[in-house]
Amino acid sequence: MSALANLYYYKTKQQLSDPPRRMDADLCIYGGTPAGVAAAVQATRMGLKAVIAEFGRNIGGMTSSGLGRTDIGDRTAIGGISSEFYEALGRHYGSDEPDGRTWALEPGVAERIMTEWLEQAKVEVRLEQHLDSVELKSGRIKQITMEDGTIYSAPMFIDASYEGDLLARAGVSYHVGRESNTVYKETLNGIHFGHPKHNFMAWVDPYVVEGKMDSGLLQGVTQAAPGVQGQGDDSVQAYNFRICLSGNPENQLPFPEPPGYNRDEFSLLARYIHSGVWDALKLNKIMPNHKSDLNNWGAVSTDYIGKNDAWPEANYRVREKLFQEHVHYNMGMLYFLANDDGIPSSIRAEVRAWGLPADEFQATGGWPHQLYIREARRMISDVVMTEHHCRHYSTVEDSVGLAAYTMDSHNCRRLALDGRCINEGNVEISPKGPYSISYRAIIPKGEECTNLVVPVCLSSSHIAYGSIRMEPVFMILGQSAATAAALALQHQCALQELDYGVLRNQLLADRQILHAEM
Repeated sequence: MSALANLYYYKTKQQLSDPPRRMDADLCIYGGTPAGVAAAVQATRMGLKAVIAEFGRNIGGMTSSGLGRTDIGDRTAIGGISSEFYEALGRHYGSDEPDGRTWALEPGVAERIMTEWLEQAKVEVRLEQHLDSVELKSGRIKQITMEDGTIYSAPMFIDASYEGDLLARAGVSYHVGRESNTVYKETLNGIHFGHPKHNFMAWVDPYVVEGKMDSGLLQGVTQAAPGVQGQGDDSVQAYNFRICLSGNPENQLPFPEPPGYNRDEFSLLARYIHSGVWDALKLNKIMPNHKSDLNNWGAVSTDYIGKNDAWPEANYRVREKLFQEHVHYNMGMLYFLANDDGIPSSIRAEVRAWGLPADEFQATGGWPHQLYIREARRMISDVVMTEHHCRHYSTVEDSVGLAAYTMDSHNCRRLALDGRCINEGNVEISPKGPYSISYRAIIPKGEECTNLVVPVCLSSSHIAYGSIRMEPVFMILGQSAATAAALALQHQCALQELDYGVLRNQLLADRQILHAEM
């Protein structure tokens, strides 16, 4: 059986024998992302019994699934367990940096370090745990049940998933899509035209027969109404796979032809290349051991623009369909560029110099297991992080960590406008240095749930989330989330009633960085 048969997001699991298995802990963490791993490690350091229920078959999220060139923003903003992780990588690779940290990593090394951490902390990790239901009582989560019947009971819960499935099923308020600029008085939210990066650098006709509107649109282009600058909508910034490539011929698998491959699906890319622009693999960041982290670059690349809007609210079967569509597109694009006779030979040779790494993702033929869910649900709580915080127009007094990356939204739509292709939604604007994230942005409103912390799908506008949504920050917030949960248990109070001074002292004692030196 081909290893690609193991490349899936979701398969139904048989229900366990009756009675169902029950897992009791002090802290239940839904999601084995870097936030979930950091939360579990911190919880055990504070004397709690923690358990991780992970939807997929691997822990580590994007950090162990191809995102090897870490998006940092400002390395001075990264403290605590997050810093410990990059210090561990530094020891592995023999970092020559003054602080001993390394930011470029191989997926397998990242997963091994996180797995060792969890084993040393004696954290039980359960894989392929698909959330089915949430039982609440008096504004508290009492237990959660998986599709296979496993029940997790704990006085405290953390939703560390990329989608926010637990917070949604717990009845916590959230938003999907782009808010209008008017909602939070921002300038970069909503529909966004005019940012030149990752847009078409040449005139490209969107129609199957150039100049003939009635011939239909090329795949990947829509005829949707453009809307107006700053208008809110349901669009979600594009997803892709962060594809780990190998430039070592002795550790290389050729790009496979995906099932049902049709070269016509890549006519837009071919047309763009023949217009004179070749940049689809430009963002091919070099990592250790002749590997790379391939990300989206330019107008037509690995981002499957406009094809993921349904993901945040979709059921697992629909997500599986969307997952396979993204696999088909990303894998097919690489196969097309490496093999199609319509592509210039120089480009085919350049692409064929790379392949999938034989020593990574061996269960799935060298292909990463995690789709890059850049954004899904975002909680709405008493504090919503916005562009104002990123720009230091507003500050918070209850910091649980720092963010520093560019306010970064990938494109959301690819439109046919006035006879040409236009991408819409890309934003890349730097904040004014590191800024603090509010404790109230990672806990729900008190009237909604008092024992849930949300370090990944935190309370944030679309444009501010584009800055916060980086793996080192998720680790920072995961540690802070577990610290808050442990202290709330110690003081026998709701998360919303926890004395911030007590939380702050513990975070500082554990090397978290809460305020930037300006």
